[in-house]
Amino acid sequence: MRGPRTSVALLVAAVLAAGLRTSAQLVPPTATFPLLESYLESMRTQAGIPGMSAAVVRDEQIVWEKGFGFQNLESRLRATPDTPYLVGDMTEMLAAVLLLQCVEQRRLDLDAPVRRYDLSQPEPDATPRGLLSHTTPPNAPVPFFYSPERYANLTSLVEWCVPQPFRKSVAHRVLRYLAMRDSVPGPDLANRDLELPEGLFEAADLERYRTTLDRMAAPYKVDAKNRAERTEWPRMTISASNGLVSTVRDLAQLDKALDGDGLLLEETREMAWTPAVDRSGTLLPTGLGWFVQTYRNERLVWHFGYVPNAYSSLIVKVPSRQLTFILLANSDGLSAQFDLASGDVTRSPYALLFLRLVK
Repeated sequence: MRGPRTSVALLVAAVLAAGLRTSAQLVPPTATFPLLESYLESMRTQAGIPGMSAAVVRDEQIVWEKGFGFQNLESRLRATPDTPYLVGDMTEMLAAVLLLQCVEQRRLDLDAPVRRYDLSQPEPDATPRGLLSHTTPPNAPVPFFYSPERYANLTSLVEWCVPQPFRKSVAHRVLRYLAMRDSVPGPDLANRDLELPEGLFEAADLERYRTTLDRMAAPYKVDAKNRAERTEWPRMTISASNGLVSTVRDLAQLDKALDGDGLLLEETREMAWTPAVDRSGTLLPTGLGWFVQTYRNERLVWHFGYVPNAYSSLIVKVPSRQLTFILLANSDGLSAQFDLASGDVTRSPYALLFLRLVK
């Protein structure tokens, strides 16, 4: 990730200068979201992010949503709440849901070595629990290391549990089930010459995916002087750790289902949102597919996405308040400078703004 720049100090200063030393007790409810909009727009401009989309979900309802800047600078097309972005690492949440459903069906043992499932894996002694929580092998120098590449090995485990391509499980068991109609299981589906297994998708669904990708936010690289340069968006396939294209409105649908009973049993969700423990009994910054930490005596469940010189994303949940903040961008500016992979979401001034203003 890129090193600190002057804009980081400006972003943090913008949050702290707001004087938000406590939660929204100091801010009348009717003024909260206009203030959030104002600060987010200021922070976006200071970071040189071309476009962002944001939403706040409370009690399983979208209570605020907004587009900032442009999803395409060349055409001057503005970002909106239904602008699609590549969400990067936040794809891990979907893989976790699919695997935990397998656990609920007793098809998968979280603590069994993956070799039990006759899979060719670089770490045959690794367990699904260890991969989901980014816990390192016993001989590793540190007990936790965030590695999307290692997490991607869970793709084949999902395919073992549900014998079909991973992207079909994502499409049918999550996107279709939750009516996430502006989400796409892999940006490579834009390629009309891509060879797909016969019957993988219905023609209407495949055309809808391609129409959605046609209006996907253009990716940009932002230099040290906040100048944005158009880049090419990755034509990757989807895996357990990357490749979902979505909108803040669709991710709000996912969030609502996670808080209810639509995807996981309550006890499974609580297990996933409980910090893992290392070999010495120390709490780690991850549960099963999500980051988990405590902030001002409340549990936060969160994740982020980082696609270098292209996209970034952030989701922060306060489960005790059924409150969620979702933010997507068409540069890497939400993640590149803040070392979120270390497991502390308060390194992000965007998360900190939300927590101090809206919570």
